[in-house]
Amino acid sequence: MSSFLHITNGDITTGILKNLNIKGEIITWREMLCEGKTTADVGSEDFWKTRFDFFSNVYQVTKKTFIDFTLKEYRNLCKQNQDEIILWFDYDLFCQINMLAVVSWLKKYRKGSKITIVHAGASGNHIGHLSKEELANLYLNRTQLSQDDIEYADYIWQLYCSDSPLRLETVHKFNPSSPFIYLSDAINAHLKRFPSIENGLNKIENNIIQAAHKADLKSENELVSKLLKEQQVYGFGDIQYKNKIKELRNLFSSLNPVKLSEDGIQLLNNQINYYRELRSDFSYLGGAKKYSYLYMNANDKLLKLTS
Repeated sequence: MSSFLHITNGDITTGILKNLNIKGEIITWREMLCEGKTTADVGSEDFWKTRFDFFSNVYQVTKKTFIDFTLKEYRNLCKQNQDEIILWFDYDLFCQINMLAVVSWLKKYRKGSKITIVHAGASGNHIGHLSKEELANLYLNRTQLSQDDIEYADYIWQLYCSDSPLRLETVHKFNPSSPFIYLSDAINAHLKRFPSIENGLNKIENNIIQAAHKADLKSENELVSKLLKEQQVYGFGDIQYKNKIKELRNLFSSLNPVKLSEDGIQLLNNQINYYRELRSDFSYLGGAKKYSYLYMNANDKLLKLTS
């Protein structure tokens, strides 16, 4: 009989699969590779050192937490060698980038394995929101990845981890037969995370000040809840939005209730540019420095800045 390994996008999905009594081992991929610097060599010592440095510096994650939460589960993955590997990842940027990394790792360390993907939830419909019947049906109709599919995912991952995002602008659009049906939208969302030429804020940062201005919000938690509902293409959690709000603290005169400062109002109307205030050489999106590129809203293109 065939043996199965399920790799999930998080603990919620892992819990759901256990309740479904689906056969096979389950590994939870506990990472958020859509944030912070990444290197292409998934699972290497350099890869994990780079990731720990990010989590430690930005989210004050201790080494023990990182080992217990992420590395132990990864080491468990390394011990698995089943006949079929099934990927359970949502449509959003958070999940799609993690998925690319997992496929890249499988290409290198599980060469020749049968890899299938569950298209679990169209835009706006996460795995955790689906009924048992819907999930069982999606599982039965999972798609097997061809070698070309695996090579393609690995190539997109290599580009994501490169020091330039420019190739991503075009290459992700020209594979209409790809089974990665949510990847194009996720990469588009990724490219809009580079600072806008209009005011120096990226798409997410502009979304934050727009949401803060439009609604009568009594607290930071209300602002975060609004962002979680409205910005689902990113798949961010509350901890990520709170970190973003902290970075933009000078754009708020108050967070209880939520009110923009004078700078926040001017940025909202593109009357000033905040690029210089936010610029950091230590801020990365994948392998690229966030502030080495500008997003040109008029033509949806990236512009490389010369140093």
